Amino acid sequence: MRKEECFYLGKIAKKFSFKGEVLIYLDTDEPEQYDKMESVFVEFNKNLVPFFIENSSIHKGDFLRVKFEDVDSEQDADELIGCHIYLPLSMLPKLEGNKFYFHEVIGFEVIDERLGNIGKIVSINDSTAQPLFEIDFQGKEILIPMIDHFIIEVNREEKKILLKTPEGLVDLYL
Repeated sequence: MRKEECFYLGKIAKKFSFKGEVLIYLDTDEPEQYDKMESVFVEFNKNLVPFFIENSSIHKGDFLRVKFEDVDSEQDADELIGCHIYLPLSMLPKLEGNKFYFHEVIGFEVIDERLGNIGKIVSINDSTAQPLFEIDFQGKEILIPMIDHFIIEVNREEKKILLKTPEGLVDLYL
C-alpha cells in the first residue's frame, strides 16, 4: 500500500500497559468510527507496514487503546511510539453537500460568484490557524481561507467549488 492511497488517521502516542498495548491519538472528529478496525498501516522506517489488531477500545475521547498482534512487551511497544497510522482512502466515510476531505478537492476548479473562474486548487495549506485553499491562476498563487460561509457549493460531478469571497480578497492577487 502506498501512502498516496491512504489517509492519516493518527499517531501512536504512548504505551498503555506492560503487555504491549499502545494509545493512538486519533486525528478525527468521530473516533468511535475507528474502534472496531481489524488492521491499520503503521509508517515504520518510511514504509507502510500492516499491523493486525487483537482488540481495541476508545480511551478518554481522542485516543484508541490498541493491542496489536505480535506486540507483546513494553520493548515491542517502544519501537512504535511516534509512528503515524494510516488507513486506505476507501475506508473514509463519504461526505455530502459542502463537506469535503482536503485531498478530495485537489484539482477542482474554483468559481467565484463575482469574478468567475479563478483557477484550480493545487493544495490545501492546513499548517495555519485557518486552512487555506492554494489556487493556481495563470501561474499566480491565490490563497483563500476555507471558511464555511465563503463556500456556496461543492460540485463533485463537475469538480468545481463555487465561492462567494469578500470584495478585495481575490483582487489582492490579480
